[in-house]
Amino acid sequence: MRAFPLLALAFLAIPLFEIFLFIQVGGVIGAWPTVGLVVLTAVVGAFLLRQQGFATLHRFQTSMQAGRLPALELLEGMALLVGGVLLLMPGFFTDAIGFLLLLPPTRRALVLWMMRHAVVVGPATGGRPQGSDKGPQVYDGECRREDDERDRLP
Repeated sequence: MRAFPLLALAFLAIPLFEIFLFIQVGGVIGAWPTVGLVVLTAVVGAFLLRQQGFATLHRFQTSMQAGRLPALELLEGMALLVGGVLLLMPGFFTDAIGFLLLLPPTRRALVLWMMRHAVVVGPATGGRPQGSDKGPQVYDGECRREDDERDRLP
């Protein structure tokens, strides 16, 4: 499925679902406790984000000093960033997803799943997905430098 229709659907469905949850929770505990709960989740999320961010940064630095590629730590940092943004958005559904991304076991499981199922495309792979059945493209050609020929003329 194409990414744009999926994103458009998410941008419409998630706010509607959040409004539905606000109405449901507000009907059970009241309006002000609902607002307080949203503020509380943002404060707790900011504390957890700070703590997990420093822990991930420390693991990143340790990996770099050991000469290892910190791919896991970089992806965990991206997951922390997304989790932090979701916690800043008011809503219970986005807070739940944000907290899942801030908790180390669920974040690590998600990152490891992404690493197993990711398709890597970039300059090192010739612009093709890694593991593509086509071999490297080889171009045969000749070249000459015109400035070298001018220097040799009498």
